[in-house]
Amino acid sequence: MEICYGNIFNIQRFSVHDGPGARTTVFFKGCNLHCVWCHNPESIPSKAVIEFYPQKCIGCGECFKVCTHKVHLIAPDGDHLIDRQACEGCLTCTDTCYAGALAPVGRKVTAEYVVKQIETDIPYYQSSGGGVTFSGGEAMLQIEFLSKLLTECRKKGIHTAVDTAGNVPREYFEKILPVTDLFLFDVKAADSEVHKMLTGVHNERILSNLYWLADQGARIFVRIPFVPSRNGSEMEAIADILSEIKPELAEVIPYHKLGAAKYAALGLIDQCHDESTPSDEEVEEVLTILKNAGVNARKS
Repeated sequence: MEICYGNIFNIQRFSVHDGPGARTTVFFKGCNLHCVWCHNPESIPSKAVIEFYPQKCIGCGECFKVCTHKVHLIAPDGDHLIDRQACEGCLTCTDTCYAGALAPVGRKVTAEYVVKQIETDIPYYQSSGGGVTFSGGEAMLQIEFLSKLLTECRKKGIHTAVDTAGNVPREYFEKILPVTDLFLFDVKAADSEVHKMLTGVHNERILSNLYWLADQGARIFVRIPFVPSRNGSEMEAIADILSEIKPELAEVIPYHKLGAAKYAALGLIDQCHDESTPSDEEVEEVLTILKNAGVNARKS
């Protein structure tokens, strides 16, 4: 296999929420959206980052000794701080932290390495109708790496899914469509200004790509993150869009707080720290809206 490199931050096995059957999910680093509710904030920067868990720190000082960029600092009150702007993502300090207070997020790997990891799970795909899902971050930002992986998986008869927010050039979709079995396509808001407020970008290109994929006969599961106070008012307009596109399935993904601890570990502010998980009744209302529009929908 020709050597092709990409940046990932996790390979999760036996996933049941990223497409049909039992799946291996490969998480790519880098995203060009900044969703206020993001539960994988470590995926947004394309470079490697450090998660810091001060409760695990034993104060040995080894990270101070090995860091050549002076990233690790001591505050006047004695707290251990990290200068995130100065960090180059070399991860040298994480290699010396045997207490586990510093955790690396992100690594450069070859396509061959990823394919070998995927191949080990083939028996589970065969018994469950599963496969591999390339997620993120935004997997399509590393289009050559992604294309290589999809092509190799197609050769081996492995079912493939690409989880995308769709904010990439049309030619990226054209490149991978022939070797992709399923697209998991996020629709976060219908109104472009609301979308920009929630994600940092407008959605004209995203929706154009979604309509194009549907016109090509691609197999599509639309995924709708649901945060009632942020995009709850968008659900009827989203239903109208999906009634035209007619995806195979629409999955409503209720907001959860499982990623909250990551924000503190990355030195970031959780913009949804005061949000609560939608009630079953709220989720059911969204499902009813979608089903009334003729959309096959379920809770993820």
